[in-house]
Amino acid sequence: MGRVVWCGIAGILAMMLSSSAVLAEELTETVLIYEAEDALCEGNVHTDSQLEGYSGNGYVTGFSAEGDVCTFYVSVDADGFYDLNFVTASMGGYKENYVIVDGESLGTVSVEEESFTDSILQRDYLTAGTHEVSYSEYWGWVYLDRLEVTPSEEIDSSIYQVSATLVNENATDNAKRLMSYLADNYGSSILSGQYSEDGQYGKEFTVVYRETGKYPAILGLDFIEYSPSRAENGSTSNATQYAIQFWENGGIVTFCWHWNAPAKYLTGEWYNGFYVEGTNIDLAAIMNGEDEEGYQLLLDDIAAIAEQLLILQDAGVPVLWRPLHEASGGWFWWGASGAEAYKQLYILLYDQLTNVYGLNNLIWLWNGQDANWYPGDEYVDIIGEDIYPGEHVYTSQVDTYLRAVNYTSPAKMVVLSENGCVFDPDLAVRDGAMWGFWCTWGSEFVAKSMSIYAYNDQYTESEMLIKAYESDVVITLDELPDLTAYPIRDN
Repeated sequence: MGRVVWCGIAGILAMMLSSSAVLAEELTETVLIYEAEDALCEGNVHTDSQLEGYSGNGYVTGFSAEGDVCTFYVSVDADGFYDLNFVTASMGGYKENYVIVDGESLGTVSVEEESFTDSILQRDYLTAGTHEVSYSEYWGWVYLDRLEVTPSEEIDSSIYQVSATLVNENATDNAKRLMSYLADNYGSSILSGQYSEDGQYGKEFTVVYRETGKYPAILGLDFIEYSPSRAENGSTSNATQYAIQFWENGGIVTFCWHWNAPAKYLTGEWYNGFYVEGTNIDLAAIMNGEDEEGYQLLLDDIAAIAEQLLILQDAGVPVLWRPLHEASGGWFWWGASGAEAYKQLYILLYDQLTNVYGLNNLIWLWNGQDANWYPGDEYVDIIGEDIYPGEHVYTSQVDTYLRAVNYTSPAKMVVLSENGCVFDPDLAVRDGAMWGFWCTWGSEFVAKSMSIYAYNDQYTESEMLIKAYESDVVITLDELPDLTAYPIRDN
């Protein structure tokens, strides 16, 4: 384990007064340990000792409301990357809480076990000196025993050496070209992206262009309005036509599908039919054969989306295809029955679109956001994570990036498939969080709702947006090559 330094209040004061508490050459072997009962507790957080297995004199609990925080004062002697391990136990089921360092949100850590176990946030960059490291309530309801601070291991550069071979062996040449381009640039460049329901000349793209003088390289669109239960209520969409237009203008297209459940299962307003609370669909019953009608209704919905994807295929448009997104969060009906039913649906969707409808223009972007929900390497080309860290949070979210890299081996490309804030590209390079692309969600995350052309800096300040779009490592629309002629890699 190497050298261990226990840091209660006395230890913290001693380290703050000493400039050589740990020699830099010893850093790789040192673990700094801070007991939670010696930290600064705020809100409802208080000490306790009922649960067995803690170290020191107890632990803290009471994370039940906003403002419930435990803050450690961490001192390190050398600039570098550190892993922050919050040894915690759940009070029942999966729990997730914020980590804030010097007032800046770095991400979340989670725990499901009801005995004390590791919850690690990886590769946090700390300068020499003392830092405020706060564990703050998000879901709450945990016991927090201690914080262990350990120097991070170096990132293996092989994680950026991903295959360009698509899981569909019959993929179109344009799909192969696009994947070859993405794989060639992975690890050295990051593509810019933006969701805009009205296409390249819609509100979001317009305000990004006005702020930065550049268009994003990737246009994000949604097949939501093509869902039969929405079309039956008069919904229409031009998303397919916008995708063709953007591809013809030299851009890259990604699609998600907020799948509105079949009308039979809608329990509230029809336009909320993709949320759990808007439906009574039992996916597990459908996938295990108990609800045969429901199975056919899902096939009918898939057929409606296949029709649009076939139009794109006929137009030569490859699609970064991101269906059944954010499943493990549980807020969409396709995730409400658990991982196994979800994986069965994902594989069914892959089989229908690939083998029944002959859709070979799809690059399959899986976005389940939990290793237990991963359907298998044979169904996934790219892994996506969606992150909404708050307002003006420009950190690289390297911990989430590395967790996604480790969903499978050998590593697949990892992208930020949805985001609220645009991260600082300098921090991404520093941290080794080289997301293949980002794709900011639309509406208030970039444009003010009461004006078509006014930029909204609530989430990303204008200066940071400009910095990102002007960065040498960020690729914008004008910097894309001719993707209809890009060389196809054979591995």
